[in-house]
Amino acid sequence: MHPRTTISPELREWILATTRAGHGVPDVLKLMKDNGYDPRQSRSIVAEVLKLPLAALLAGTDKAAPQGLRTTPPEAPTVTVNGHAVHVTLSVDTPTLRVLDGILTEQECTELIALAQPRMQRALTVDPEGKQQVDQRRTSEGMFFRLNELPLVGRIEQRLAALLGMPVAHGEGLQILHYLPGQEYEPHFDWFDPEQPGYGPVTEIGGQRIASVVMYLNTPEQGGGTAFPEIGLTVTARRGSAVYFAYETGDRSSLHAGLPVLRGEKWIATKWLRERPFRK
Repeated sequence: MHPRTTISPELREWILATTRAGHGVPDVLKLMKDNGYDPRQSRSIVAEVLKLPLAALLAGTDKAAPQGLRTTPPEAPTVTVNGHAVHVTLSVDTPTLRVLDGILTEQECTELIALAQPRMQRALTVDPEGKQQVDQRRTSEGMFFRLNELPLVGRIEQRLAALLGMPVAHGEGLQILHYLPGQEYEPHFDWFDPEQPGYGPVTEIGGQRIASVVMYLNTPEQGGGTAFPEIGLTVTARRGSAVYFAYETGDRSSLHAGLPVLRGEKWIATKWLRERPFRK
């Protein structure tokens, strides 16, 4: 960024708030132009605030970025977003991983389960052609909420957006999953494999997946944690907590599994984040 360019705190906060509300980089640049900012200066400012390569914005659109946006992991032990305190109790560098306590309140967990129960169906995965399929590796039941479908869903999406520096529009719909004893999700990656024939269609609607947040809505009596076998880590499923992890395409350290529930049941809410606004 040019050393003579300064960014006021008000402008910086406006850019962050606007992107977190779901507006893409082109929208921000257009609004700045409409308010008298020089387009080249605007691109420099937006690149600085959003920590994007300046070259990615030279065409005036975030689609010019080869990799799109990336999340910003929380670093402080406690982060307060919209009056809600989230505690970072574990940090890992590879993959970028954080265990987040208090991401949801007990009431929010209870309400999400109650809202999801009438709509539960056998959980699906994406096959190599990019289509939804029943997969024996994933034996849970699940459902999706649309973005901002309900006030509770919208509040959680805004909280995650503020915590991770990622616009709400870059998230897939919140998925609720339910596991009974013996049910699991075997080791897998959340990023889409470019070598598979369905890679084009599945990334056309939002680009590659770049991060996941698994939020635990209850505490199973035994089992049901999230294992990361490549790094020898298992995150315990605890009500109201979550594990966030970010990754690049081909990142094998992000291999993870939903371990079998041994006693009781497990409810989770999963949010997948994309490099570009998600259109479904």
